[in-house]
Amino acid sequence: MEKHRCGWCMGDPLYEAYHDKEWGVPVKEDAKLFEFLILETFQAGLSWITILRKRENFQKALDNFDYKKIALYDEAKLASLMQNEGIIRNNLKVRSTVTNAQAFIKVQQEFGSFSNYIWDFVDGKPIKNRHKDYKQAPANTPLSDTISKDLKRRGFKFVGSTVVYAHMQATGMVNDHEVGCFRYSEV
Repeated sequence: MEKHRCGWCMGDPLYEAYHDKEWGVPVKEDAKLFEFLILETFQAGLSWITILRKRENFQKALDNFDYKKIALYDEAKLASLMQNEGIIRNNLKVRSTVTNAQAFIKVQQEFGSFSNYIWDFVDGKPIKNRHKDYKQAPANTPLSDTISKDLKRRGFKFVGSTVVYAHMQATGMVNDHEVGCFRYSEV
C-alpha cells in the first residue's frame, strides 16, 4: 500500500525523499539550523526544488555550511562564489551568507546556541497545525513576523516573514504536514 504524502511533494523523487526524511522533523543542531537558514534565504523568489537540486553544490561551495568558516569569507571567496554555476549567483544573497554567519555566531554567544534562541519562540515544542490540504498552510504568520523582525534587528539579511516561516516548517518548529500524511503523526 502506498503511503499518503503531502500534495506539494508529489511527482518528484527528490521532493518525496526530502519530505519523507527531513521536512518538518524537529532540528535542534545549530549546524543544521544554519544550513536550512542559508538554503531558505537562497530560495527566496525561487522554487524549493531548485534549491534541493543545487543543495550538494551549495554544500561544497560553502564549506559544508560551516558558519565559522563562512563568517570569515573575504572578497576573493565571494568573487569565486559568484563564478560558481552550481549555486544561485545572486550577489546580495551570496553576501548575506557571510552576514548571516556572523549574526548566527553572535546569537550563539548570547543564548548559548542558535537552537536555544530560535526554539524559545515556540517554547521548545513544535506547533502542530491541522491542515487537510497543504494549500491551507500559510506563507507566514504573526509568529514568523515576530521572528523575522528579531532576526533583522540582530543583523540577519533575507529573513523576511515568508522565509522564516519556511524555515520553521523545514526545521520542525511547525508541523504543516497534511493530517492524512503518514508523516503528520510521526513528527
